[in-house]
Amino acid sequence: MNVKEIRDKSNEELLKTLDEFKTELFNLHFERATGSIENPMRIREIRKSVARIKTVLKEREAK
Repeated sequence: MNVKEIRDKSNEELLKTLDEFKTELFNLHFERATGSIENPMRIREIRKSVARIKTVLKEREAK
């Protein structure tokens, strides 16, 4: 998810997406621990998207 897509969403949508990403990240970590992960790079993508969402939320909060 790129920054433009994130900035176009409302705060409620971002919080919902953040929860979904955190759940997916937990599941990916579990799959990695059991050795059944198909795409290990997805963990990195999700972590970066979470950071982007948190950054945008903080910027909006500061305004």
